[in-house]
Amino acid sequence: MYHTIREFEDDWTRDVERTLIVLDNIPDNALSQSVADGHRTLGRIAWHLATTIPEMMAHTGITLEVISEDTPMPPSSKDIRHAYEVVSRMLLQKIKQSWTDETLEKEDDLYGEKWPRKVTLQVLVHHQIHHRGQMTVLMRQAGLKVPGMFGPSKEDWVEFGMEPPEM
Repeated sequence: MYHTIREFEDDWTRDVERTLIVLDNIPDNALSQSVADGHRTLGRIAWHLATTIPEMMAHTGITLEVISEDTPMPPSSKDIRHAYEVVSRMLLQKIKQSWTDETLEKEDDLYGEKWPRKVTLQVLVHHQIHHRGQMTVLMRQAGLKVPGMFGPSKEDWVEFGMEPPEM
């Protein structure tokens, strides 16, 4: 839970960078990868991350008009990445300009419940972590290199000339 804007800023900045690392490793031809028919594709999950930021934050009074949940998914991973980066950085800028540590306690109506803003921010970060994990699984299924974010991935160990840990 965040007690200060600075705590959120530090966490959000690191989390956005990790998400950008994943997005940087998704080629256009893998955007259609899904776990099974009828499930979200890798591209749809990536786009969902970008569009959830303005959708969720609109409930707190923060308007991020660069994209909305109704904006069609771009056809390229580069465009998805760019939109995600713009909206995520814009969010941090707007929070730093308009919120204070005290306003983190203010409650907003989200999805039929009252959430303190500090909870909304935490849910937003956890939401990204959840979907970033889904994206890495789909990347593996598509035969892509999964980037290490909290330590080396299996592919990173090989690139380092070391044996990956036993599976």
